[in-house]
Amino acid sequence: MCEVLIVGGGIMGLWAAVMAGRAGFTTRLLERWRIGSGASGGFLGALMPHMPDRWNEKKQFQFDALVSLEGEIAELEAATGLSAGYRRSGRVMPIGRAHLREIAHGRERDAAQNWRGPAHQYLWQVGHADEGGWPAADAAPFGIVQDTLAARVAPRNLLAVLRAALDQFPHVQCEEGAEVVSIEPARGRLLLADGRALTFDRLILAAGVASFGFIDGLTQPRRSASGGAVKGQAALFRADVDKALPIIFTEGLYIVPHENGQVAVGSTSESRFDDPNFTDRQLDALLARAIDIAPVLRSATVIERWAGLRPRATGLEPMVGRHPDHERLFVLTGGFKVSFGLAHALARSVVEEIAGGGMNALPESFQCAHHVAALR
Repeated sequence: MCEVLIVGGGIMGLWAAVMAGRAGFTTRLLERWRIGSGASGGFLGALMPHMPDRWNEKKQFQFDALVSLEGEIAELEAATGLSAGYRRSGRVMPIGRAHLREIAHGRERDAAQNWRGPAHQYLWQVGHADEGGWPAADAAPFGIVQDTLAARVAPRNLLAVLRAALDQFPHVQCEEGAEVVSIEPARGRLLLADGRALTFDRLILAAGVASFGFIDGLTQPRRSASGGAVKGQAALFRADVDKALPIIFTEGLYIVPHENGQVAVGSTSESRFDDPNFTDRQLDALLARAIDIAPVLRSATVIERWAGLRPRATGLEPMVGRHPDHERLFVLTGGFKVSFGLAHALARSVVEEIAGGGMNALPESFQCAHHVAALR
C-alpha cells in the first residue's frame, strides 16, 4: 500500500511525484515504458503565454505558472546539480498584415496592465524587424511583436532533473516498464500487465493519451469520449545561432534556440494520421517555412526528427483533480501544448487537494468534475 500512486512518467506525472514527495506522502510512480518516452520526450520546449488581452482566470493561472516555473526549476537544478536548459528568452512574432499591427498596439497596453509579476513587469512591445534576420525582414512586412514573458526549456533535460530530484526522497519510488491494465478505485487497487496487483490510498492518473481510456471506462454514463490524441512532429537543427535569441512564433510555427547550437522547430497538430511515430511531408513543409522565416537555418543540419501523440481533452482544457465518481481517483492530463509551462502548478493543485485542501486557485474549466459534467 502506498499513499499516492501515480500512473505516468511524463512531465505531469514527474511533477506530481515531486509535489507528493515534498508533501511527505509515500509515493510510487509507474511508467509503462521509460520515463519521458511519450509526448513529453520531444525537444521543442517553448513556454508560451496567452495573449494579454481579454484577461480571465485561465490566463491569470497560466501567467502565475510561467512566472513561478523559473524559481521551481532553479531550486531543482541547485538540488540535483543538473541543468534543465531553461532561459526566459522572450518571443518574437512577425506581423504579416497591417490591421494586425493596430491590434498588437492594443495588446501592448493590455500587457502593461495584466503582465505584472511579483517583482517584474513583463512587456509586449511592437517594433520593426532588424537586419539580423531573426526573423527575416520580408517575413515581417508590418513589423514584429516582442514579449519578455515567454521562455524555453529543454524538455528531456527537465525530465532528467525531475527524475534525479525524486531520487532524493526516500519515500518516493519510480518503476519503469510497469504497464497498468485496469484500475479499481473503489478497492484502491490496480492490476499490471505482469499480473501484479498494487494497492493505494489515492491514485493520480497522469498517463497522457492513455489516461482517456481509463477515464472513459470509469465514467458512466457519458455521451462522448473524454479526450484523444493529436499527433505532433518536430525537428532539431544543429545551427550557428545565439542561444539567447528569442523564440520565433508565427501561425503555429515555433523556432526555439536552445543550448549547444541547437534549434528546435515544430510543430504540427494532426487529429488524423496514419502512423503516430513517424515523420512525413507535413514536417518537411514546416521546416521549409522555418527556413524562409529564419534563413540562417538554410545551412543548418537536421540532427533529429520526432513524432508523438499529445493528449487533448474533449473540453480542450487540462483535466485536473478528483474524479466526481471516485473519491480515490485524481486526474492530471490533457495539457496538449501547454503541459511544460503548467505541469508544476497543476500537480501542486492535485496534491494539495489530496492533502485536504481546496482547488480555489484552479480555473473551473480545468477541474475534472467540470469535464465529466460536460461529457454527460
